Amino acid sequence: MNQKIKNYTFSLPIDMVDKVREFAEEKYIASINAGIKEALNDYIKKMERDMLKKEMKNASEDPLFLQDIYECIADFKDTDDEIGGEGYDW
Repeated sequence: MNQKIKNYTFSLPIDMVDKVREFAEEKYIASINAGIKEALNDYIKKMERDMLKKEMKNASEDPLFLQDIYECIADFKDTDDEIGGEGYDW
């Protein structure tokens, strides 16, 4: 995968930079850059999960969304019943 790279300057606490540098020197991570990239990647995934969770909560409180869900359940009731209804293993 060929990703475009952009250099960017950040200001970070010295103790944080020192710790990441130590991890790189001890070969726990490939480099300082790799450690920062991995940390940002993990943070982005967490934020995306949190955002999705918030959107799902909002949807669960939206009467029109819930009505649509219940209509879909009703529309597929006969099909679901044909394959055994609830409790089947996928």
